[in-house]
Amino acid sequence: MHEIADVEQALRRAAPHQLVSVVEDALRERCDALRVELRLADYGLRTLQLVGRAPGADPSVPIHDSHQGRAFGAQEPYVVEGSSSVLLHLPVTVRGDRLGVLTAELPRGTDLRPLFPGLAQVCDALGHEILVAERDTDLYVLARRATRLTLAAEMQWQLLPGRSCARPEFALAAHLEPAYAIFGDNYDWSVSDGRLTLTVTNGMGEGIEAALLTNLAINALRNARRAGLSLADQAALADQAVYAQYRGDAFVSVLLLCFDLTTGEVEAVDAGSPRLWRLRGHSVESIGFEAQLPLGMFEDTDYVPERFTVRPGDRLLFGSDGVYSAVSPAGESYGDRALARALKGTRLLPPTHVPQAMLRELTTHHGGGSLEDDALVVCLDWHGAASSVAV
Repeated sequence: MHEIADVEQALRRAAPHQLVSVVEDALRERCDALRVELRLADYGLRTLQLVGRAPGADPSVPIHDSHQGRAFGAQEPYVVEGSSSVLLHLPVTVRGDRLGVLTAELPRGTDLRPLFPGLAQVCDALGHEILVAERDTDLYVLARRATRLTLAAEMQWQLLPGRSCARPEFALAAHLEPAYAIFGDNYDWSVSDGRLTLTVTNGMGEGIEAALLTNLAINALRNARRAGLSLADQAALADQAVYAQYRGDAFVSVLLLCFDLTTGEVEAVDAGSPRLWRLRGHSVESIGFEAQLPLGMFEDTDYVPERFTVRPGDRLLFGSDGVYSAVSPAGESYGDRALARALKGTRLLPPTHVPQAMLRELTTHHGGGSLEDDALVVCLDWHGAASSVAV
């Protein structure tokens, strides 16, 4: 692939709904591509949905049992040799957030090795332009849904920063279930000025009421964070906002953390039910904090931060009460012993695979039936600064 800059420029100039066409035209011209298609991962991370599918066309392929899914899961190109052509499946990912897979059908006998670097750059540019284009078109948002979202789920998904994020210092990923009818569970993160701020929230109630409550709390926390307030003051401002609206009749549980990307020092405010576990080596332990009042329960609550330190190699797992409180048919809560076993069992998986794996284990623990509450899992692998050394 040559003239990658021309392709990137063409993507920037293109109408928001024509990004795939731009890539297809470029690959036809430069690689003699016969066909190009883009599939995006659905909200449940179960299928890859065809962008711009025609009525009656097969809308999806499974992530866990398809060639496209292998490229998506491994985050590497996957090649399928056919009798007359070659299918090349390429992951489309932006800053660690896995969006989907670009598939190019090329003539049989095409030498793929010199094409890989350029095609990776094209996929990177396409991913960035998709995120920009979503401000102006519903095309890519629609492609992500395998079924209709409830209104509450629509509101909650619009709040999220993404499903995964990767930087030299850390990698994290999160997942919500049930993906198409979530209630009050949510998460948020922001990276800036040498710090990672991470919040895991659980708003009380169900449906629209829970979604409205969570929207208020998340945006109040963001407003305070963007004003440069300390972690404790962020919690206090959000507490005041929720109390002013609901006068104590509704509240939001939140675990609020700020990581120093250089030192691994963590400041935390525990204001409710989300919990934290740490996998260090082969040992899992629950990280407990002094419980403080959820946001909005009383007027003018003061919050006191606590501190701990993460080391390179640590894996942190955050779970909502819908995770650790789910009970087996025998009455055992998932957070008692099963969660630690599952966390150890998934230690070799990358963070992007862990939340779903944990939730599958949760479903098995629960007896295979539907969960009684929405469930949120966030996984964070801490690499530390380049100069950090594990002790």
